Amino acid sequence: MANQRRILIIEDDPVTRQLVRVAVEPQNYELLEAPTGDDGLSLARSEDPDLILLDINMPGMSGLDVCRKLRAEGSLVPIIMLTAKTDTIDKVVGLEVGADDYVTKPFEVRELVARIGAHLRRSEAVEVSKPAQSRREFPGLVIDVSRRQVWRDDAEVQLTVTEFNVLSLLSARPGQVFSRGDLLREVWGYDMEIETRTVDAHIYRLRKKIEVDSERPRYIHSVPGIGYRFAVD
Repeated sequence: MANQRRILIIEDDPVTRQLVRVAVEPQNYELLEAPTGDDGLSLARSEDPDLILLDINMPGMSGLDVCRKLRAEGSLVPIIMLTAKTDTIDKVVGLEVGADDYVTKPFEVRELVARIGAHLRRSEAVEVSKPAQSRREFPGLVIDVSRRQVWRDDAEVQLTVTEFNVLSLLSARPGQVFSRGDLLREVWGYDMEIETRTVDAHIYRLRKKIEVDSERPRYIHSVPGIGYRFAVD
């Protein structure tokens, strides 16, 4: 079908690939499969998938390496990392190198389908939306919403799609406190409660890119026990 969305899974475990196949085929997604990082990188380049499910720990080229290479090449395809339950460090590193989210194995089919659907809806909205000209200027920081570009002290900052969406939302409502749940709903598009550290990891990465001192942020402030707000002091 012309509008069929294409999902690429890069995973060396055939059982996990089969579980993903069972999860996505009823949703009318076309599934592409790669058992190694090298094969997956080639498919990602040649087949232009709409979303990638990427196992972190694979022999040879790891999922982290695949993610780094795709982001370095300018790919904006949504990437959801597949991680083992105990790989807390790998989850954070995966988000730091440009993944949009992660799912912990073993995962529930319902949760995986929900996350895939949310990321596809979000990426589709980015592709078709044509925002009005909007340029937000703050001391030392400029955000051009229509061009999806950011400058810090006149130097352009390279953000991923998700990073830009988080910054755009926060900066549109300076002073408003957003809980992690608010951000998951408005940026990631989740309509179900999902336990994840992805919000904190993206805020951490944003601060590294737009703040002069990420340990003493000027723009993105933490609100203990709640979430974050955008402020210019």
